[in-house]
Amino acid sequence: MPAERPEAANEPIDPAGVEWTRVDEKYIPVGFISGVLGWLAVFAAVGTPLVLDALDIIGGIPLWLSIPVGVVLVIWAAVDIALIPRQARAIGYHEREDDLLIRRGILFQKLEAVPYGRLQYVDIQAGPLMRKFGLCTVQLKTASSATDASIPGVVRKEGARLREELSVRGQARLAGL
Repeated sequence: MPAERPEAANEPIDPAGVEWTRVDEKYIPVGFISGVLGWLAVFAAVGTPLVLDALDIIGGIPLWLSIPVGVVLVIWAAVDIALIPRQARAIGYHEREDDLLIRRGILFQKLEAVPYGRLQYVDIQAGPLMRKFGLCTVQLKTASSATDASIPGVVRKEGARLREELSVRGQARLAGL
C-alpha cells in the first residue's frame, strides 16, 4: 500500500471540474439570527439555576462549577456564531447528469450525491425568518431516510426551479428502471 502524500490531507473532497452553486449571501444573517436566538435559549436554561443560586433562592451550586461552565458556554457560543459566515459559504450544490451533489462543512466536510432515480419527492420549506429574507430550504426525499438531503438558503425562485427540475429528472430516471 503506497504511503499517503502529506498534502493529501488538505485536499478538498470535491470532485474535479465541479462548479458549485453557492447558497445566497442572505443566508448569513438568517444564520446569525437563528444562532443568537438558540444561544439565548441555552444561556437562559443554564443561567437560570446560576442566577437563582446567586440570589439565594436555591443553593448548592459550587462556584468552581458555575464559573467554568459559564466561560465554556460563552466561548463556545462566540466561536459558533463567528463561524456562521464560513459555514454558509461552504454550502453548495451541483446538478450533474445522473445525480445532484450537495456539499457542506468546514472542519467536517460532507459531500452527498443524490441519484435522480432515487428521488421520491422534492419539498420546499420556509419558516418566517427564511421568508423574510426571500429564502427557502430544498428537501430531497429518497427511498431511504438515511440518504435524505437538504439545501438551505436557496433563493425562493431558484428553489421552485430546483423542485420542478429535480422532480422531472427523478420521474424520468424512475420510469427508466
